[in-house]
Amino acid sequence: MTRPSTHIWRLLKWGRTLARHGALRGIESDPNTPAPVKRLTRIARFGTRQPATPDYAEAFRAIGPAAIKLGQTLATRPDLVGDDAARNLLSLQDSLPPVPFASIRAEIESSFERPLEDMFAEIGTDPVGAASIAQVHKAVTTDGKTVAVKVLRPGIRQRFERDITTYEWAAAHLEALGGEAHRLRPRLTIANFKRWTNRELDLRREAASASELAQIMQGYPGYRIPAIDWDRTNGRVMTIEWVDGVKISDIDALKAAGHDLPALAKRLVLAFLTQAISAGYFHADMHQGNLFVRPDGEIVAIDFGIMGRIDRRARQWLAEILYGLTTGNYRRVAEIHFEAQYVPSYHSVDEFATALRAVGEPMRGKPVSELSVGQMLDGLFAITRDFDMKTQPHLLLLQKTMVMVEGIATQLHPQINMWDIAAPFVRSWIRDELGPEAALADRIREDTQTLLRVPALIRRLEDKFPPRGGAPEEPPIPDVELLWERKARAGSNPWGYALAAVGGAAIVWAGALAGLWG
Repeated sequence: MTRPSTHIWRLLKWGRTLARHGALRGIESDPNTPAPVKRLTRIARFGTRQPATPDYAEAFRAIGPAAIKLGQTLATRPDLVGDDAARNLLSLQDSLPPVPFASIRAEIESSFERPLEDMFAEIGTDPVGAASIAQVHKAVTTDGKTVAVKVLRPGIRQRFERDITTYEWAAAHLEALGGEAHRLRPRLTIANFKRWTNRELDLRREAASASELAQIMQGYPGYRIPAIDWDRTNGRVMTIEWVDGVKISDIDALKAAGHDLPALAKRLVLAFLTQAISAGYFHADMHQGNLFVRPDGEIVAIDFGIMGRIDRRARQWLAEILYGLTTGNYRRVAEIHFEAQYVPSYHSVDEFATALRAVGEPMRGKPVSELSVGQMLDGLFAITRDFDMKTQPHLLLLQKTMVMVEGIATQLHPQINMWDIAAPFVRSWIRDELGPEAALADRIREDTQTLLRVPALIRRLEDKFPPRGGAPEEPPIPDVELLWERKARAGSNPWGYALAAVGGAAIVWAGALAGLWG
């Protein structure tokens, strides 16, 4: 078990690193940051020489891999960190110093317990991509197929485990401050962050995710998932079909190749809606570096370490919310929030509907280019505070991916209207899934299944376990002894330690804000 003094030492180093790069200014000036954290940020930056322009990416990179992953999350939230910070953090997604190839070779050979030459006829010594968790090399297999080989950075699992343990410790202390920090549930945010990153650290699961998504999107033309080479894949190495194409962010190259950019934008949005609403399983890391366009116009996705899953009930709620916003039916949108138990029942449905109208009406019928996404999200965040809505981390990936997809679609086609594209899709899905025929078929299927389960239902007394509402069961959160609890037990003074904890509190606070609405 890690000692508090170890956590404090790490947090002190991180806080000073953030301060030296000017990365604490935004946290200090944010009106939602708790007063104790603001005071601690001022202490952390005392005596440091800060650049005129904050370098968030370099600060997170200097702290380590876990901070880099958190920085990648914040890069998709310009509404929270600002446009300049978001652009700066984008460099964390695909531009890190590579690990020497000798270490990569050793990692591959030790994981398969066989020489590299037994699997690959040739492999590039220079990586084609280097990220915080793994790096990718182009190779040719012994049977002549061109592939991409993704390899975990040596020792990365141990570093993540160490850093996230300290994040958990800092989150517990931050949440204990109460108020807005408690409502945002930073401990739960870190618990989900840990779960997501642990998935990324097992490349077999990433390969399985790619295989599952490929099966889901098999009938969707113009969007493809590369095939997995299972014979050359394990927990530390994944081998996948090589993709020749142009990055979807390279607008000039796409135009030079003669691609229809508005059509690409529409296809990307519909592909996301197909995954999230129709299938309930979606690629949750759709940033510009993970999407390519082939010469025939087909969009190809890569990097499946982060995936999102939504159950059918939540998808129904989501579809109705989107459709209600596009049609102006704010009353129904408000009712869904209460049905899902996102809003406490002591609030008024009508008042919540009016608050939604104030946010939704200005954006209806306008292209994205005429809207301020930041202002819209600010309005939604204000609603969450006014109506005591707790953060819903299980929907964080969905919200994050929606922001990514909107950003890419807008780059491809600045005049795109996201609502006009989404509305027909959502309307069709609601008709098929919630219409009379679907309701009758569901009722027959459910009643039949219930009858078949009656003996087991009686034995297990399932009536003692009512539905929880819209949120799934929360992941286990480790018990953390707070410093002031140690004071009561040992008679020590915790506040000197607390002053050193600013670095972790600042990082965790930023992560908690990223899960604010949904």
